[in-house]
Amino acid sequence: MIITYSGLETFKLQVGDLTIALNPPSKDSSHKVSKFGADITLSSLLHEDMNGGEDFFFGDKKPFVIKGPGEYEIKGIFIRGVQGASEYDGESRINTIYTIGLDNMRVCFLGAQSSKTLLADTKEAIGEVDVLFVPIGGEGVLDPASAYQLAVSLEPKIIIPMHYDKKALETFLKEGSQQAADMVEKLTIKRKDIEAKEGEIIVVKQS
Repeated sequence: MIITYSGLETFKLQVGDLTIALNPPSKDSSHKVSKFGADITLSSLLHEDMNGGEDFFFGDKKPFVIKGPGEYEIKGIFIRGVQGASEYDGESRINTIYTIGLDNMRVCFLGAQSSKTLLADTKEAIGEVDVLFVPIGGEGVLDPASAYQLAVSLEPKIIIPMHYDKKALETFLKEGSQQAADMVEKLTIKRKDIEAKEGEIIVVKQS
């Protein structure tokens, strides 16, 4: 799996010819990214900064767009969305937390989650996590301390922070007792690469 980051909460996950876009912005968003063709798009929040899935087509490739809780199977990929909570942009909203079975790994994308407390049913639905994407920037999403507390409670092998500025990232790394983290232009991982890891923070630089 190859992971690249376009800022805010927009990621591209690639496995072979399959591409998944996480929280792509719409054309109405002030957050601009280079559009790429996606087979599947996931939007955790019905807000223009994160729900532009329909725009992520390229040529004849049009994505299957997922925008809420439920269970989905597309192109052999199993995806589950469970309800979370967000205060993004100053409004209480439903935030969908997604788990994705991808390349023999279990990925969890917390989206714009603002509450560090998950219901027992929600944690059970999330289950085992290999790669966790967590917002850390505060102001409507998790602040760095709460983000780290929630992240470690899910016991992921790898933690990838998102939705942050420089100060928030520094605070988050201190929470994780990592004054510096691995910082990569893109992250390429396989199952065997993460077997021995426990909550390691990896920062994927914005491209």
